[in-house]
Amino acid sequence: MSQEGYDRIVAELNEMINVQLPRIKDAIAEARAQGDLSENFEYHAAKREQGKLLGRIRFRQRVLENARVLDASVLGSDTVGLLRTVEMTNLNNNACMTYTIVNPHEANLADHKISIKSPIAKALLGKKVGEVAEAHVPSGVLKLRIEKITL
Repeated sequence: MSQEGYDRIVAELNEMINVQLPRIKDAIAEARAQGDLSENFEYHAAKREQGKLLGRIRFRQRVLENARVLDASVLGSDTVGLLRTVEMTNLNNNACMTYTIVNPHEANLADHKISIKSPIAKALLGKKVGEVAEAHVPSGVLKLRIEKITL
C-alpha cells in the first residue's frame, strides 16, 4: 500500500471514530429519552446506523493491521508492478491510457488508479516497455502496448 493510501484510510478511520460515532451515540440517547423503545423508529434507525458504522470501523482497522506501506522510490521501474504508473495504447482503437496500479483499497478509476487484482493490471504485471499485453475484460479482449513505465 502507498503511504498516501495508508494516510487516507487512517484519516477516514479517525473521522468515523471521532465524529460519526459520537453523533450516532447522541442520536441513540435522544431517541431513548423519548420513551417506549419497542415502537421507536428513531431508536431502531440509529442502532442500525451504529451497527453499520462499527462494521466499517472494524473493516478499516483490519486493513490497517495487515497493511504494509511500500516505498515506491526503492522499486524498480523496468517492469510493470505495484505503485507504478503505466502509459499504454489500446491497439483496438489506438486510445492512449495512463493508470497507476495500486492495492484494491486505493483503487479509484476517477484518479486513474486501478486495482492490482483487475483484469487489466493482471495482464500488465511483469511486462516491459514495448510489450503487448492481452487483458480479458467483460467486453472482450483488450490488446495493450506498454509505452512508458514510471514510479
